[in-house]
Amino acid sequence: MTASPLVPVPIPDRVAAMIGSCMPVHILQAEIDAECAAREVSMFRGPLCAEDRAEREHALSTLARANKVLAAYDPRLTVGPRRGR
Repeated sequence: MTASPLVPVPIPDRVAAMIGSCMPVHILQAEIDAECAAREVSMFRGPLCAEDRAEREHALSTLARANKVLAAYDPRLTVGPRRGR
């Protein structure tokens, strides 16, 4: 977690916990779900078999659901699929 999207500054764990304690639990869960889904989507590369396509689509739908909750709370919290990892 960083303090600013422009200049990445690490936030100590205690400060992150204090920030998290001020947010509703369903928002924190959506943030975790979005991060996990984005990481999973980024793992799929190249030509995909039918099973991999289905798993990727499931991860994308999880990401979309989590982003919908996050955007309703604060649009800056949305997460996109990662690239090049």
